[in-house]
Amino acid sequence: MQALTQIDNFLAAIGRSVIGICAAVGRVVIFAAIAISHMVRPPFYPVEFLHQVMRIGYYSLPVVGMTALFTGGALALQIYAGGARFNAESVVPAIVAIGMVRELGPVLGGLMVAGRVSSSIAAEMGTMRVTEQIDALTTLSTNPMKYLVAPRILAATLCMPILVAVGDVIGIMGGWAVGIYRLNFSGATYIQNTIDFLQPIDIWSGLVKAAVFGFIVALMGCYHGYSSGRGAQGVGRATTNAVVSASVLILACNYALTELFFST
Repeated sequence: MQALTQIDNFLAAIGRSVIGICAAVGRVVIFAAIAISHMVRPPFYPVEFLHQVMRIGYYSLPVVGMTALFTGGALALQIYAGGARFNAESVVPAIVAIGMVRELGPVLGGLMVAGRVSSSIAAEMGTMRVTEQIDALTTLSTNPMKYLVAPRILAATLCMPILVAVGDVIGIMGGWAVGIYRLNFSGATYIQNTIDFLQPIDIWSGLVKAAVFGFIVALMGCYHGYSSGRGAQGVGRATTNAVVSASVLILACNYALTELFFST
């Protein structure tokens, strides 16, 4: 009898966990659907949207650029060291370009922006929830979803492809600099190999990934901040959850999109 009770308790705990996960996913999906519906219906707030473009896009350029620069340089060194074992050092330019454009540019850019933007959005909106500023917006007949959430999600979705495109160029230039000054490649040959091996699908698949990652970053920040608990602990928990959930979803969606674009 005691063994059966323990089994029942164990299965009940699993069931509660599964139900909790399904409920959390459902809340996020509903929140995303409401936010998307507000992005396409008036009234619009262009000033708030442009403000978020500056905060999310322009101010994230240094972080994304520096990350891409050192990643491209390190990637060139690693590929050269590995290729030297098979007398295939000439593949360095092509693999650096393809790796940056397809995977490393979107993923690392998304993770860096998640750490910077998702936490900022969650902390800001969580503080507004704690101090009842969101309730005040409702009292003033301003829809918080339309004024706070929609501009942030739209700005992040549109800005991330631009950030990733800039990061891709900087990352490839980082690999070029290492190839020229460290690995003794010819500059013209390096650039020509990069151009010859890159295909359009490599570029636009990375940009599509970037747009999806931008949506995820802003969505997680807005969701956790908007539903933040009371007090400083609630805001801190919302900030942590926003960054963690955005990072995990970026990695999971990256695999799904890679499978969609490049599965044979």
